[in-house]
Amino acid sequence: MHTTRLLQTAALSASDHRCTAGPADAPFAECHDGFSLAYVRRGSFGYQVGGQAFDLVAGAVLIGRPGAEYVCTHAHHAGGDECLCFTFSAETLDTLGAPAGGWQAGALPPHAGLMALGETAQAAAEGDGCLGLDEAGLWFAARCLAALSDRPARPRAPAPRERRRAVEAALWLDARAQDPIDLARVAGIAGLSPFHFLRLFARVTGVTPHQYVVRRRLGHAARLLVRGDLPITEIAFESGFGDLSNFVRSFHRATGQSPRRFRATARRP
Repeated sequence: MHTTRLLQTAALSASDHRCTAGPADAPFAECHDGFSLAYVRRGSFGYQVGGQAFDLVAGAVLIGRPGAEYVCTHAHHAGGDECLCFTFSAETLDTLGAPAGGWQAGALPPHAGLMALGETAQAAAEGDGCLGLDEAGLWFAARCLAALSDRPARPRAPAPRERRRAVEAALWLDARAQDPIDLARVAGIAGLSPFHFLRLFARVTGVTPHQYVVRRRLGHAARLLVRGDLPITEIAFESGFGDLSNFVRSFHRATGQSPRRFRATARRP
């Protein structure tokens, strides 16, 4: 694991985490040292904490609590993972309406609005856009807390072989998110019927295959909006949306803003 500290203030800190572990590496127990939110921008890994097991893919968010013992595994993917992690003080959580006593370790599945803000924060970490990294971190945290309040109960954990199938399918979809995706084709690659694949994928990742693809497309679009000057129409097609109106509608539903307004907000001095 290679960690680079990007920001340190009294309210929050930010760091870049790059892990190259794979199936041959033995997992080991660690402890969270703060109230943290880690945006998974690439790759996949398993996360075991408090008797629960999660499989995190690109776009998911890991939630850490001080003193919580956890284990990260890489049984399904040899390419490692990359995360942008924010750690918050207890006082900052209070101002966000999240008392530290109610903060629980766990994970959030890929969420379109979170992806847009995660990519905005990543751009800030790399010096793009006009948002400060601390501003992006607080914006991201507020949206995570809103998503946590709407999180449904977690279903029964699938078997390891089932989890591997779902994670490998998510990685396959991630690499082709800008292309037309057919459920039957992906299910066939996973060796399952469309219905069983749909049910398994949703149980493991927290979203359906279609939702995952759309959210990855929206995350890609948010990255292009923050980092460049491509026309909105070109961004829509490059991100995999068939027409401009569908892209604008999906983006507004995910972020509460039109793509043009989102770009202007992310670049506002």
